[in-house]
Amino acid sequence: MPRSGPRPKRVNFAPRQAEIAIERIGGQGDGVGHLDGRPVYVPATVPGDRLSVRLAAAKGDGIAGEAIELLAPGPARVEPPCPYFGRCGGCALQQLSDDAYIDWKGQLLADALARRGLRDVELRPLLRVAPGLRRRARFALGTRGKGLALGFNMRESHAIADIEHCLLLVPALNRLIAPLRAGLEGLLAPGGHAALEATATETGIDLLIEQTGNAPSAAIRVRLGALAEELDLARVSWGRPGEAPEPIAMRRSPSESFGGVSVALPPGAFLQPSREGEALLLAEAREALKGASQIADLFAGCGSFSLPLAQGAKIHAVEGDKPATEALQAAVRRANIAHRVTVERRDLERAPLQPIELKRFDALLFDPPRNGAKSQAESLAKSDLALAVAVSCSAASFARDAQILVNGGYRLDWARPVDQFPWSAHLEIVARFSR
Repeated sequence: MPRSGPRPKRVNFAPRQAEIAIERIGGQGDGVGHLDGRPVYVPATVPGDRLSVRLAAAKGDGIAGEAIELLAPGPARVEPPCPYFGRCGGCALQQLSDDAYIDWKGQLLADALARRGLRDVELRPLLRVAPGLRRRARFALGTRGKGLALGFNMRESHAIADIEHCLLLVPALNRLIAPLRAGLEGLLAPGGHAALEATATETGIDLLIEQTGNAPSAAIRVRLGALAEELDLARVSWGRPGEAPEPIAMRRSPSESFGGVSVALPPGAFLQPSREGEALLLAEAREALKGASQIADLFAGCGSFSLPLAQGAKIHAVEGDKPATEALQAAVRRANIAHRVTVERRDLERAPLQPIELKRFDALLFDPPRNGAKSQAESLAKSDLALAVAVSCSAASFARDAQILVNGGYRLDWARPVDQFPWSAHLEIVARFSR
C-alpha cells in the first residue's frame, strides 16, 4: 500500500559502531535490527543474532551495517556450506536454517501481495529446486596481478570473488571454471573486466563473452577457437553489452528441446536457470490452463512454454526479442507444427495486445522479465478474456500486475511460489486469474 505522510529524512551520521539485535530477515535477505527507531540492515545474519555492527552508510530510511563480531547467535543460525559465502555476492542466506529459510521465502509472496491490498489469496506451498542444478551462470572476469580472477562479484561491488566451484551449478559448469581462467589469460588489458555467460545446453556449453571496447583481434579469435576445441565448447561468442553477439567459434549448434521440439538457441538466449525449475513452472501452468484450446503465450522467449503447451492447444507466441523470435519460428518450421504454433515479434511494453485482439483466445499466459507486464496487464484488465496465467520472477512486479488485474475484475484464484534460486531473495511465481 502507498506510504502515508511524509517520508522520513535520510540518516546523517559518521560511521560508528553499535550493538544490534536482529529481529527479522528483510525482503532482500539482510537481517534487520533497529537503532534509535531506525532499521539497520546487516547481511548474513539471522533473527536472534546479537552483533557488534559497524554502521557504514545511509540506506533508504535506515542504515547499512557490517557485522564486526557475533556476540550471541540466533536459534536459526547454521554454518554456511560454501567456503566463499560472505565474500561472493551470489548467495545471501546460507547462514539460515532450512526450516527458517522455507518460512521466510514462502512469506515473500504473501508480503508483496499484502502491500498491494491482496490478502485473502490462496497461496500454495513453496516448491523448491535443489542446489547443484543451475545450468546458466554469469561469471565476472577481471585482471588480478599477472593473472585473472574468475567468479562472481562481491556484494554491491565490482570486485570479484575468485572461486573454484559453486554449489549451485551443474557439474559441467563447475568443470569449466579453472580451465576458463587459465585459457583466457591475455584476453583483458590490465584493469579490464568482462562478463562470461555460460549455459549448459543439450549439445554442450554455450559461452558468451561480453566486454566493452574493441572487438577481439585476429590473434584473440584464434585463441578462442582453440579454447573451444580444447574445452569441447559448443559455441563461443563475443559482444558488447546491449549489442547482438558475434559467434567466434561454432562447433555445434547449442540447442534445447521444449515439448519434444529442438530449438537452436541464439547467443545469450534466455533459459530458465534449471531444467527442473522449468518443469515445475510448466506443470503449474498446464494445470492452470487446463481446458483452454486457444492460448496466447506472451513474452514467449524461445518457446519453453509455447511448444509444450502446443501438444494440447493452439498457441500464438509473442516475443519482442528478434533472435529469440527467429529461433522459435525456425523450430516451428522444422517440426512442421505451424498449424499449432504461430509466432509474432512484438514489443509488448510499447504495444500490448489489445482487448479486441484477445477475443480470439480463451486463455493467456504471460511470463515477463523482472520489471513485469504493467502495460499488458492494463490492457488485459479491460478485456473480456476469461482466464489468464502469470509466471513471474519478481514478487514485487507480480503483485503490482495482480492488483491491476483484480481492479479490472479478475479474481486471483491461487498463486504458487517456486524457489528456483536457492539461498537468494529471488522468487518465481505461477498464478491463475479468472473472471
